Amino acid sequence: MFEEKTYVVVILIQTIYAGMVLLTKATFDGGMNSYIFAFYRQVAGTVVLIPLAIIFERKNATPLSVITFCKIFMLAFMGITLPLNASSIALAYTTATLGAAIVNCLPVATFFLALLFRMEKVKIRTTHGIVKVAGVVVCMAGVATLAFYEGPHLKPFLHHHPLEYHDTQKHHQSHLSSSHKRWAIGCLLFLVSTVAWSSWLVLQAQVLRSYPAKLRFTSLQCLSSSVQCFVLAVALERDPSQWKLGWNIRLLTVVYCGTLITSLSYYLQAWVIQKKGPVFQAMSQPLTLIITMIGSVLLLGEAITLGSVLGGILLVISLYAVLWGKSKEEQTPENHDNLANKAEKEFAEQEEEEVITKL
Repeated sequence: MFEEKTYVVVILIQTIYAGMVLLTKATFDGGMNSYIFAFYRQVAGTVVLIPLAIIFERKNATPLSVITFCKIFMLAFMGITLPLNASSIALAYTTATLGAAIVNCLPVATFFLALLFRMEKVKIRTTHGIVKVAGVVVCMAGVATLAFYEGPHLKPFLHHHPLEYHDTQKHHQSHLSSSHKRWAIGCLLFLVSTVAWSSWLVLQAQVLRSYPAKLRFTSLQCLSSSVQCFVLAVALERDPSQWKLGWNIRLLTVVYCGTLITSLSYYLQAWVIQKKGPVFQAMSQPLTLIITMIGSVLLLGEAITLGSVLGGILLVISLYAVLWGKSKEEQTPENHDNLANKAEKEFAEQEEEEVITKL
């Protein structure tokens, strides 16, 4: 029963993320400005997170220094503001399927950056080391396939699509999005978003050492990115009508992203990682691509290209290759010894701190 519950939660998490991609794409097709959308999304997330941080971390809150806040502010720009705006523009230029496929690059890109920063090591002479390097190469091949190969189209077999936006502007955007120039720009922006997000995952671990209050840390990042997104939106969009939400899909998408993504999905992911480990959660990521691909055909009426399918398959293979190599590396006796020595060192440092405190 417990195993079944875990699988249901994992499917629910990936369905929530697929819904975010589909709703966001439908919102952009409807004409909403991507910079304004990013601002509203972060404001919604901030409104949800700040009360939770105050309630759950009011007693054991870590003092916030000016230097730490500046680091958090810069991390928010690198890990939230930049990737969110870049991926939003890229999604408007391309398709929901590509947006879901490119997410599979994140673990591979994070591993590659951690390797550059010497936070990860690869032993080329071992099987798991070769597989991890091959995963990075396959990931690059997948990105190149998505960017430069289109292939034949798989046209929708249904004529009615609930999230399709019927308007001359929509047809104009569809015509433009089919151009190779806009597609290439969208792929490049997705790549920028992935690299920035990966860098954020690598660098924030260092900041969390000095400020371990995770909920307040996340809330401060959301608040900082809200300010940054607001400045960016005001500078690049001068039409006041673009800021109106109303009772439409725009408001639905903002609320959806601010509540289900920022709060519920993060909680469910933490629960799955606690029960089954981070590898299990990461290996479920391709479900988002599958659900989004089906939803983009049935709900948005998008035509899936052979290049998107092949590129998505390569990205999934690269994801599993790196995760497999990482899991095998953690099972080696040498790694177990390193973990044991690290645990002993941390325990000794903790005892030393307790003695100093008593004195």
